[in-house]
Amino acid sequence: MLPLHLDRRRPDPLPAQLAAQVRAMVLSGTLAHGDRLPSSRALAADLGVSRAVTEQAYEQLLAEGWLVTRRGAGTFVAATSGAAAARPRHRSVPAPAGLIRLDTGTPWVDPRHNAGWRRAWREVSAAIPPRGYDDPRGLPELRAALADRLARTRGLDVDPDQIVVTAGTTDALRQLLPELPAGPVAVEDPGYRAAVETVRTFGREVVDLPATEPVGDLTGSVAAYVTPAHQHPLGRVMPATDRLALLDAARLAGAVVIEDDYDSEFRYDVAPVPALASLDRDTVAYVGTAAKSVIPTLRLGWLVPPEPLLDRVVARRRVTHAGAAWPSQRALLTLLRDGWVDKVVRAARRVYAERAPRVAAALAPYAALAGPLAGMYSTWLLPEPDAVRARDAARTAGFELNLLSSYARSSGLTGLVVGFGGVTDDELDRALAAITSVL
Repeated sequence: MLPLHLDRRRPDPLPAQLAAQVRAMVLSGTLAHGDRLPSSRALAADLGVSRAVTEQAYEQLLAEGWLVTRRGAGTFVAATSGAAAARPRHRSVPAPAGLIRLDTGTPWVDPRHNAGWRRAWREVSAAIPPRGYDDPRGLPELRAALADRLARTRGLDVDPDQIVVTAGTTDALRQLLPELPAGPVAVEDPGYRAAVETVRTFGREVVDLPATEPVGDLTGSVAAYVTPAHQHPLGRVMPATDRLALLDAARLAGAVVIEDDYDSEFRYDVAPVPALASLDRDTVAYVGTAAKSVIPTLRLGWLVPPEPLLDRVVARRRVTHAGAAWPSQRALLTLLRDGWVDKVVRAARRVYAERAPRVAAALAPYAALAGPLAGMYSTWLLPEPDAVRARDAARTAGFELNLLSSYARSSGLTGLVVGFGGVTDDELDRALAAITSVL
């Protein structure tokens, strides 16, 4: 029997008390890697609580990676003991200074699904690669799987031959920009910094589109880059009237709307908002990515351009051999086919839905939320001096935190952009404590 004690007089729920005590036992070394825990039914009987209490505690610890289940065998400690366990099992990619990034792009992947990831790469190793350069659109089987997924999750009915597999979002921009007429490109402000730099790399002027206002005029611009499902980085959803106004403005100006649909799968307040491209395939170039649902370093995405641009993009790729890496495409195909991506997305959505309110509870007394809680980050409006103090305190505690002003060009919005996907729960708590200590 484990030395556990639950106190009904305490304000924190019994499942949270139980999870905290088991977590502490792993950290102290009382429970070691590989130790088998009692079943949820047996532990509930020992503690004199309902089975729902122990099940909820185990589910939380499984989600955090402290425990692992083995079919037919039971529940076991997955983390190592002592000082090794105190180190997070799933860290964000280290910042240049060795800081843990609270960024907007590092997803949380449930460690229980690692076996599916390994299985996909074993299949890649056994598959026979193309003898030469493959289809410039990308692996046909992958495009078919992506077409099915876009229809199912984004309401976008496309033929596989209308999809171009890319090496990510900025690669999709690099494929599109050379096929557009000469002229500037409008980009949301504040907006995605990599998109801004990619546009400028092609020698094009960037026109600022205020991210909090409807787009009424695109005269003079050849394209408009937007993130309508979850504005990056403010988090707002583009209202239906603003979507229609944007499409009208694009048609009048003869411009292409580039829709970056980077994390629409991670809504936990309402169902995902349909893709803007579903309203007008002739005006919108749809861009998606596997970076948020799988892992950024897979370097894969997809582009569904309007028909006239599609032929030109494919023709250029055929000449330049600009396709995405075949092994990554083959691995993603397996991950989609086996349902791995759906499982990872569902698990991550649950984790984000739990973490987002924790971030909100910590920061709401000091700052205003810029948009609805969704995805793997939230943005908070507050004066720049306060934001800088919070950023510096986070750095002192070992975390890299982005200022909202770093995403802005002409916009005067200031505040903090707090990512919570690529960290552990313990790291998130420590980061929030450091941020709020100076606010």
